[in-house]
Amino acid sequence: MKNPILLLGLLLTIGSLQAQHSVTGKIADSQGAPLIGVSIQEKNATTGAVSDLDGTYSIRCSNPNVTLVFSYVGFGTQEIPVNGRTEIDVVLETDYRILDQVVITGSRRSNRTQTETTVPVDVIMMKQVAQSSARFDVTSLLNASAPSFNFNKQSGSDGADHIDLATLRGLGPDQTLVLVNGKRRHQTAFVSVFGTRGRGNSGADLSAIPVAAIDRVEILRDGASAQYGSDAIAGVINLVLRENTDQISADIGYSAYHDPKYNPAFKPEIGQYVYDNKLDGNAFNASVNYGLNLGPKGGFLNATFMHSESGKTFRQELDEILPLSIYRRAHGDGSFAAQSAMFNMELPIREDDKFLFYAFGGISAKNSDAYAFTRNFSARPERFPTDAKENLIPKPGIIFNTSDDSEKYFNPRILTEINDLSLAVGLRGQTNKGWSWDVSNVIGRNDFHFFGEGTFNAGLGADQTSFDDGGFSFLQNTVNLNMSKEFPDILQGFNFAYGAELRLENYQLYAGEEASYKNYNPEKASGAQGFPGYQPSDEADENRSTVGAYADVELDVTNRWLVAAAVRLENYSDFGFTSNFKLASRFKAADNFNLRGSVSTGFRAPSLQQVNFSSTFTTVQGGTIAEVKIAPNNSPITKAAGIAALNQEQSLNLSLGFTFQPVPEFSVTLDAYRVTVKDRVVLSGQFSADDDSLNPALTKALKGLNVSLAQFFANAVNTTNQGIDLVLDYNKQAANRGFRALLAANFQDMTIDKINVPDLLNDTPEHRATFLTDREQKFILASAPPMKIATTLEYGFGKFSLGARLTYFGEIELLGYGEDGLGINPMVPTDADESIYVEDKYIYGGKLVTDLYATVRFGAHVNLNVGADNLFNVHPDLGYVPVAAGWAFNNETGGPWDSVQMGGNGRRYFVRLGLQF
Repeated sequence: MKNPILLLGLLLTIGSLQAQHSVTGKIADSQGAPLIGVSIQEKNATTGAVSDLDGTYSIRCSNPNVTLVFSYVGFGTQEIPVNGRTEIDVVLETDYRILDQVVITGSRRSNRTQTETTVPVDVIMMKQVAQSSARFDVTSLLNASAPSFNFNKQSGSDGADHIDLATLRGLGPDQTLVLVNGKRRHQTAFVSVFGTRGRGNSGADLSAIPVAAIDRVEILRDGASAQYGSDAIAGVINLVLRENTDQISADIGYSAYHDPKYNPAFKPEIGQYVYDNKLDGNAFNASVNYGLNLGPKGGFLNATFMHSESGKTFRQELDEILPLSIYRRAHGDGSFAAQSAMFNMELPIREDDKFLFYAFGGISAKNSDAYAFTRNFSARPERFPTDAKENLIPKPGIIFNTSDDSEKYFNPRILTEINDLSLAVGLRGQTNKGWSWDVSNVIGRNDFHFFGEGTFNAGLGADQTSFDDGGFSFLQNTVNLNMSKEFPDILQGFNFAYGAELRLENYQLYAGEEASYKNYNPEKASGAQGFPGYQPSDEADENRSTVGAYADVELDVTNRWLVAAAVRLENYSDFGFTSNFKLASRFKAADNFNLRGSVSTGFRAPSLQQVNFSSTFTTVQGGTIAEVKIAPNNSPITKAAGIAALNQEQSLNLSLGFTFQPVPEFSVTLDAYRVTVKDRVVLSGQFSADDDSLNPALTKALKGLNVSLAQFFANAVNTTNQGIDLVLDYNKQAANRGFRALLAANFQDMTIDKINVPDLLNDTPEHRATFLTDREQKFILASAPPMKIATTLEYGFGKFSLGARLTYFGEIELLGYGEDGLGINPMVPTDADESIYVEDKYIYGGKLVTDLYATVRFGAHVNLNVGADNLFNVHPDLGYVPVAAGWAFNNETGGPWDSVQMGGNGRRYFVRLGLQF
């Protein structure tokens, strides 16, 4: 051959092929039915294959003496040496341990299963729930999967429209601790001011983490402050990242809402509302996940990339049950586009796996766009650009005329740029004396930046329509050391763990450009309409350090009786020392029946966001637009109101329940709980600058700022929340078929035990009522519906599967602002007689939402998922008083309903394509 290089390559290729070894065979279950999509891997190598539709497979091994690993969801994994064979048939046995997964949340011990824990832990496999839904983010998927987890997409609520904060067991978003791979995750820099859930709270933004990066979510439904520290009053959510290698998987999805009942696109002749298309909220999501082996000792690197975007939705009442909505002509959800990436890795340093390096982290960038409340020229000319003769200055594309030319209006838009970054690095291993150790550093930062678009600072005229409104950032760095050891010879087994933690936090609030907040004309409103920017006087740059230590023990007194205890001590640089404990026990009354219970104290430190947040914003109450000042906790304004320095929230958590597994395929868990929280931090009511009975120093300061109202963060309320969680899970795999039925329910009730009115505001009934208004109390009590029942039914046969989710949301009640806009015993006049007043109360009755989905697998590598969420287009009841329809829209969103229960967008179709190679 003339080309020696080509000859050499050919010889190497032939040699390689001769060294390789092919194995074929068929994989079936115990009844002889072929299994599709079984993973076949060469152990400690990158070679892999999957079984085809008839269960057959073919794999080329690196040599004749390797070991093959056969694994399949719901079946036991087998490792089979090849020993030179060319044909190997495999029978996989059903593994009922899928109902008893080993969990890492709630116990420092490594071998506790889901039904053996002393407290309830839900395990949600993200791949299973994601492919059968139009929901593309973690928060909304969990809302459909875990009844004690609640979330409502907000609308008309400033920054709350742009981030998804959820609650556990009806408590606040910041009363649930979020972990990733067992490590504390940072919170968002945002603190919620408006919205129907989490008012005055912050929390972790789960949507910053790609769904495809998560293997499973473990939800600990019990107080755990003694184990994990601040925030774990309601429980802990642990996101466990994927570790798979030698496999690339992708998910591509599209969804859209089809709502002929409330989408104005179906009645364009009304001519008063903003709308898009008959299919709106068009969403697209694409993600890819890939893992590879690192080094010769079993290390791995798993990485995920995701792009997600969603269009706006528009919803109005179209059948003239309610009057024309002039307050928010563009009512609905905002739009967004987001990109995120996440990685997870481990690299063993020693062969025996007793010393390894690990790291995980991610980055995300999200841009969102939502409409604020409408500005109508006839009602508020001072919020429009006008000439010297007070004539409106036209601005095509921003200022519009209604179709009947009766009104000129514009709809300000609030835009945000949200950037999130996290990185964890650590070492873990085991000493020669059997002590397992783990040392890590986790850093996370969230930046939340506001912009105004399609709006005006009326005092500047009509030239500038875009504004930089400023924003805030939050940084958290956590250094953690954990030690644990099991002593099998003490009674039936004893595990002792201890550790220490140093946490550093920084919160910054930065001002917007001058035009976003300044008043240039005393006859005009200040700042950009929709969202006035943060001012230099709002700026903050505050730090906090926290040092903590804990001890945790678990003792198997007998083979049937387990007791556990934990104690944690922490010291905060800004408010001092706290200590907490937890006692828990599990008794195995029978091999398939466990009793369990716990008692614990908990705490949550007031976040730096709550202590230092400062803002002047626009509110619409009782049809009146006004400016409100939220003063930081250390402000002279706050002190003039008599608001004390924020202190920690304290809780007492009691739980008692059982687990029962009568047959391997079926399990029952039932847990009752009671959580009492003292000194909850919430936003107070709004005090008027025109109230002469207030401290003169307070009213003078407000008038000097040219604002009408002021409110504050305060340890305002004590609450008790009690309820029952019930889970029934049946999972049967037989031949090439499978059936699963899951019922998960939460029944809960919350009461307000005491309102902690400061002395200076406890002087008159009006001030006491204003401190935490009737309306604000209803928002606290409606953090979760009193009943949420989710039933999932799935049946798979061959390459097809069908499923349905039925979710019932119980009735909740909210209050409007009332005629006076104060929210204190709110009353509005009736349509028939304006001298007769009725309570401004909205009853959102219980609703059943049905999701339907189907999956078809094309071979072992491709699956197609189609379906509809909210198939029957169910909506919340209209939020108005039937005999006072003229006072509709006097709510939080300025639309036909509040953000409650399952949301207001209606039916959502979806199609998702899954690829795996």
